[in-house]
Amino acid sequence: MWETGVSRGVGGSEPGAPQAPEEPCDLVTVPARQGLEAVDILRLRDGVGPVLHDGTCDTLGFLVPPGTADGWDVPGSACTQTYGRGIALGELCDDDAPEPPVSGTGWLVPPEGAYADATDPVVLRAALGEAARTIEAVDRCQ
Repeated sequence: MWETGVSRGVGGSEPGAPQAPEEPCDLVTVPARQGLEAVDILRLRDGVGPVLHDGTCDTLGFLVPPGTADGWDVPGSACTQTYGRGIALGELCDDDAPEPPVSGTGWLVPPEGAYADATDPVVLRAALGEAARTIEAVDRCQ
């Protein structure tokens, strides 16, 4: 289980497992290039929660536990409190994937394909840093 208590294992909640709290999640948004690298890193480490993409594929949004926005300070990204607008973490435990919480978006990693109800912010911070360094290295080689 992640430090945030949001882990639920591959493919959703185990039968009889306690449900996640019905609290609204926060949303970390990043440029798509860095976000896609981070998703790959998180998938390799079984740490990705649901991820949204915008309709123009410019931005990705990682669902993170409520309260993350209070201390989020990663350059090149933003973390927004949803104040109840959007998805509550407990809703992600349902068998049916909810509609994305923002119009004009879609699921890159749908809730049923995620390893957790939300991405652990500590793990996300590390993955975004690694992704930024990877992109910087690739850009230097071109």
